[in-house]
Amino acid sequence: MDPQTRLEVEAAAFRRLRAHLMEERPDAQNIDLMNLAGFCRNCLSRWAQEAASERGVEMSKDEAREWYYGMPMSEWKARHQTEATDAQKAAFAESHEE
Repeated sequence: MDPQTRLEVEAAAFRRLRAHLMEERPDAQNIDLMNLAGFCRNCLSRWAQEAASERGVEMSKDEAREWYYGMPMSEWKARHQTEATDAQKAAFAESHEE
């Protein structure tokens, strides 16, 4: 696979992952993603922010999140996120001790 095609495939796979998390499974809570996979939507927005910075494009944390979520983070949370349960918080704390 040539470099341009590889870049396009990787970009398409990222767009598909984003669509899956944002459109098909907005019910999947960020804390559950963190507990299970070690990353969440916020991680993806931070990674985009870091990639932009590496290319000389400055993007704040809030700008990166709005870019990823397609809306302000507060709006996403109000629409889709629930308060974490004690069990979710305990699992999160345990997974971050390792």
